[in-house]
Amino acid sequence: MNIKTAEFIVSNSDYRKCPQDGKPEYAFIGRSNVGKSSLINMLTNRKGLALTSARPGKTMLINHFLINGEWYLVDLPGYGYARRGKESREQLRKLIDSYVLHRETMTSLFVLVDSRHEPQKIDMEFIEWLGENGVPFAVVFTKADKQGSGKLGLQVEAYKQKLLETWEELPPIFVTSSETKKGRDELLDYIEEINKSI
Repeated sequence: MNIKTAEFIVSNSDYRKCPQDGKPEYAFIGRSNVGKSSLINMLTNRKGLALTSARPGKTMLINHFLINGEWYLVDLPGYGYARRGKESREQLRKLIDSYVLHRETMTSLFVLVDSRHEPQKIDMEFIEWLGENGVPFAVVFTKADKQGSGKLGLQVEAYKQKLLETWEELPPIFVTSSETKKGRDELLDYIEEINKSI
């Protein structure tokens, strides 16, 4: 897929106020500091489209970006940022849950995980929750350039094995790097395939 246009449309704290034009939405989510904004900028080839921050937990709203005038890329808040107050965390959880469970135009959710870490409890619980609720999702490993290919392969394999403990089959899996653009074509082609089948 060739991305010709990518424009920010709107930020919301309520999924019911999101765009109502029926275009398919592909949402990106992950733990704070997983490299979500960098990945979105890399996919769209727009350096400052999604704001990156050295401070984790910056995205607090549902952000819609219109791609090629055809579909939305949705930037969701990160989950599990410990330094937020309990009330703030609960508010974010409700925002994420309501979007993921009730947004009918959300076609697929991309769950971002840092390829440098062992499977994290919080990620596994979130993925379990998606499965229990029948939410279509894919797993996207980020920061693939931060380690050698041997170590990267072992980490991805460990994650797959962990998933297979509770899943009969694996979701689509992508390995990406915002620095080297690894995985960009695969991810965009996957979105394009889904768009064609809708």
